[in-house]
Order: sequence, then C-alpha cells, then structure tokens
Amino acid sequence: MEMTFEQAIQALEKTVKALENKDIALDEAVKLYNEGLRLSKLCYELLTESEKLVVKTITPQGSEDFKLE
Repeated sequence: MEMTFEQAIQALEKTVKALENKDIALDEAVKLYNEGLRLSKLCYELLTESEKLVVKTITPQGSEDFKLE
C-alpha cells in the first residue's frame, strides 16, 4: 500500500524526532537516517506528481475540461 503525502510527512517528522534523540545507538541512527531519506524522496515524488497535475489543468490545453459557463 502506498502512503499518502500526509502519511509520509507524518512518518518523516516522527523519524526526525527519533534522530534528535541523543541516546540512540549508531546503527539505529543510520537506519533512521536511511528511512528519512526514503520518506523525503517519497514526499518529493508525491509533490512533483501533484504539481504536474496542477500545471496540466491550468495550461490552455488542459483547461478545456474546466470551462465556466
């Protein structure tokens, strides 16, 4: 199951908070860091896809479906 943007951001925030804990072991910090990278990449990809949809709907070719009458 793929995460929504909101779920990915929430998981990323949780990961960052865990990394801010000074008492975590190095191996756990590395795992959290890699998870944070994965989540940030996912967030970027989701934002990029959303941006493409918005741009498509506001361009002259894409806005034909949204004619106001």
